[in-house]
Amino acid sequence: MSEHRRHHRPAPRESAFFDEHAEGADPALLTEAAERAAVLLVRGARASEDAGVSDRLVHLADTEGIEAIAALWSHAAADSLAGCLWRLYLLRSGVYADPAGIARQFEAGRARAEFARVVAGVAEPPGPDELRTMVDEVLRGIAHGDFADVLLRAAAFARVVAAGRAALHEVADADVRRMLVLAEQLEAAGHLELSRGLA
Repeated sequence: MSEHRRHHRPAPRESAFFDEHAEGADPALLTEAAERAAVLLVRGARASEDAGVSDRLVHLADTEGIEAIAALWSHAAADSLAGCLWRLYLLRSGVYADPAGIARQFEAGRARAEFARVVAGVAEPPGPDELRTMVDEVLRGIAHGDFADVLLRAAAFARVVAAGRAALHEVADADVRRMLVLAEQLEAAGHLELSRGLA
C-alpha cells in the first residue's frame, strides 16, 4: 500500500467542539419538558391547596420564563394541554398588546355573536381594563376552575373578537380567520376535556 493511501487517524478536534455540542438541547427532551410543564400547570395547579397558585400563574404569564415555555408549546397539537396553553397564551398576549383595539373589536362583535358574548363573561361595557381582567380570570380558572370552562370561555371570547374584526374591516381577512380558527380549536378542546380529558 502506498504511503499516501495509508489510513490515518482523524485529527482530534478541540475540546470546545465537544463542549458546544454536549450542551445543545435535545428537541425531543425540550418537547417532553414543555408537555410536562403544561400538565403541571393545568393538573397540578388544580390539585393544589395553595390559594396563591392562581396569582402565581397570572404572574408567570407576565415573566420571560413563560415565554420560553410557550414557544415550545407553539408546536403542540390543538387537542393537547400544551397546545391549549399556547392558544390561551396567544389570546392573553393579544389582549395585553392592544387592549383598546381588542375592546373595540369585542364591542363590534357582540351583536353578531350574542351567545358567545354571554359565555365569555366580559363586564359591560367591555373596555381595555375589563378585557384584561377577563383574560386573567381565565388563567386563574386554570388553577381553581374547570379547565373545560376555561377553554370554552376563551373560545367564546375569541369568537366575539373574530366577529368584530370581520365587521370593522380593520384587519386583514387572514387575521379574522386566524382568530376564528383559534376560537374553534379552543372550543373543540373544551369539549374533549369534558368528554375524556386532554393529555
